[in-house]
Amino acid sequence: MKKEAIFAIQQLLATPKKIAIIPHRSPDGDAMGSTLALYHFLLKLNHQPTVIAPNDFPNFLAWLPASEKVMIYENNKEECTRNLYEVELVFLLDFNALQRTGEMEHVLNKLSAPMIMIDHHQKPDGFATYTYSDTSFGSTCEMLYNFISFLDQKELIDKTIATCIYTGIVTDSGSFRFPSTSGTTHRIVADLIDRGINNSEIHNLLFDNNSYNRLQLLGRALQNMKVLPQYKTTYISLSQKDLDEFQYEKGDTEGVVNYGLTIKGIHFAAIFIEHRDENIIKISFRSQGNFDVNQFARDYFNGGGHINAAGGKSYESMGETIKKFERLLAKITI
Repeated sequence: MKKEAIFAIQQLLATPKKIAIIPHRSPDGDAMGSTLALYHFLLKLNHQPTVIAPNDFPNFLAWLPASEKVMIYENNKEECTRNLYEVELVFLLDFNALQRTGEMEHVLNKLSAPMIMIDHHQKPDGFATYTYSDTSFGSTCEMLYNFISFLDQKELIDKTIATCIYTGIVTDSGSFRFPSTSGTTHRIVADLIDRGINNSEIHNLLFDNNSYNRLQLLGRALQNMKVLPQYKTTYISLSQKDLDEFQYEKGDTEGVVNYGLTIKGIHFAAIFIEHRDENIIKISFRSQGNFDVNQFARDYFNGGGHINAAGGKSYESMGETIKKFERLLAKITI
């Protein structure tokens, strides 16, 4: 981040302000970890921060410190909109295009308050007043740790802030197995452990706290997996009927797409999930090696993300969406 921008942000934060902190729609561990870490950090600087999420977050993140204070725009549009119009500064974390906030985009576009974006996704839009964007980082939480360091406030990172930061790092790095995990990532985590986090407990809360229905849904997903060895590809489909049968809750399909990549010889995996209430098929893509699923999602499925991890959506039926996907596989090189 440029010195001029850091200085300007230091000046903005020099006096107490009412501040909004915004994650992307359907926030994951990195989005919630970074926004709540920043929330606790700004409290220490005597600001009045509020985290406003476009919609609800998964239950497996509800243990995060101050998660109960997060305002959900989808559930209370009037109050959230009123709050947004009153803020003096806006932080936008873990996304780089306002459309990633869903309906909130219309409100955010009208705000006059300065905006600060911290994000690691490719091809950021130029909407923010100050931008800290770097695709080499595996998580926004890792960048937030650096951001706090840029402000010369690293001594304020206590166990609570460190816990939130660690949550985003461990989830977005696939428990440190994704290629974006670097030596710096591990050095940051070492510092977070030294600051008192219980990394073993956090891992259990995130990954070992399954419901019976979630495991049954995972079983159905694996039963539905199709393997296309000629394309080095697998895909999973879950219908609304599948979700209803196992009483789906937000977050229950988190990480399921990664199972496809554990098959020998497979370099591209996808999952298609039907959500009839939104008339949409939600899609996640994962890859190994050089195949760019970010570009694939952008070109064909109204999405985007990272080179090896991206998301998209389709407004066609499940059948038509999968037919389109299979047709595309015959045209690309994986």
